[in-house]
Amino acid sequence: MADTQIAAQLYTVREFAQTPKDLAETLKKIKAIGYDVVQVSGVCPIDYSDLKKMLDDAGIRVCATHIPFQKMVDSPEKVIEEHNLIECKYPAIGGLPSEYRNAAGYAKFAKEATEVGKKLATGGLYFGYHNHSFELEKYGGRTGLQILYEESDPKYVKAEIDTYWIQHGGGDPAWWIEKLAGRIPLVHLKDMSIRDGKQIMAEVGEGNLNWSRILDACRKAGVEWYIVEQDTCERDPFESLAISLENLKAMGIS
Repeated sequence: MADTQIAAQLYTVREFAQTPKDLAETLKKIKAIGYDVVQVSGVCPIDYSDLKKMLDDAGIRVCATHIPFQKMVDSPEKVIEEHNLIECKYPAIGGLPSEYRNAAGYAKFAKEATEVGKKLATGGLYFGYHNHSFELEKYGGRTGLQILYEESDPKYVKAEIDTYWIQHGGGDPAWWIEKLAGRIPLVHLKDMSIRDGKQIMAEVGEGNLNWSRILDACRKAGVEWYIVEQDTCERDPFESLAISLENLKAMGIS
């Protein structure tokens, strides 16, 4: 286990990472805030060897990525090569391709993801799935997310539960984390608040989610990485990352 379990999702600061120069500066800012680990997502196109140099220069490690599912299907060997280069074992997809978003599609995706996961496993990697809220639509008594996880192999398809999106879909984040115990190495932490009758994303601990319950579920489920992500920030996103980090540490996560 690393000396930290908290990471920053670069998607939070994507607007500041759309050129290699900006990405390098952003990594250094993330480090200065207090994060030693990131998830790479939403940044500019960059060769992984160049990314590795930037990471090393900033003193940052990578716990996970978000990459296209089709890339995993078409080029698993390349995915393995790139992720081993940056010493990251958790490539995940940021969202389900639209053609799978129906009852038959979830079952089809579960089987295809299992096969992709088997190929990635030959290189020491684990396929991860990041949810939004649309997966909580029900089909014959089961949500899409239930179909996906119940019909895929836990050994090869891992979960990256997003606390905000589960709550957004009417689910219970802690329940889902507990349900996926043993196959949830990653969790996305973002809070939910209400303003003018609308749900908004908030820094961890600044909204209404039950964090004591969620974090207890994470510990029991064997979560390795607590990844702070905030798709939309009402203040400077670097400040939002700093607030979430401070609050998580106050809650006993280090």
